[in-house]
Amino acid sequence: MSVPAGPQEPEIVCISSEVAYRNKWMTVREDRVRRPDGTPGLYGVVDKPDFALILPFADGGFHLVEQFRYALGERRWEFPQGSWEQDPAADPHDLARGELREETGLRAKEIELIGYLHNSPGFCSQGFHVFLATGLTEGDQQLEDSEAGLIHRWFARDEVWELVQQGRLSDAASVAALGLFERLRRPVA
Repeated sequence: MSVPAGPQEPEIVCISSEVAYRNKWMTVREDRVRRPDGTPGLYGVVDKPDFALILPFADGGFHLVEQFRYALGERRWEFPQGSWEQDPAADPHDLARGELREETGLRAKEIELIGYLHNSPGFCSQGFHVFLATGLTEGDQQLEDSEAGLIHRWFARDEVWELVQQGRLSDAASVAALGLFERLRRPVA
């Protein structure tokens, strides 16, 4: 099976678009559309800048961060990730290095782009670059105010999968990135 290359003609055409809400992190818009059979429709779309997600890999395991996620009302483990609202067009490699340093204090000798995925394409335009960070050295975290209470810790590879099974690592982007890593790094039988 091949993957289609490049942009395609839209099957659903936008007739009009209106911004319903905007802040420094996102824009929510309402699009009136025409479906392929000519019937009208309505889509709510969240536009957010792309982000970088980093897999800090060392000693057969990963460094994860845990923070309180307001929408869930709980603390959860995930891979370091983020975007720069002040510079949404930042180079993804610079963003990955910056987010890794900010959230964990780690510096990576090597940072390799291993994929690009879409976060929630049913309603959101946001995508994310997945980076593998290796050759790690320790440093001090540089947390933003919104990241107060964020902690980081190293987990063995099997422990990370246990966190997924227990629902303690439930961030879909983190799980998808972990699956991408496993697929790319393990020999296929």
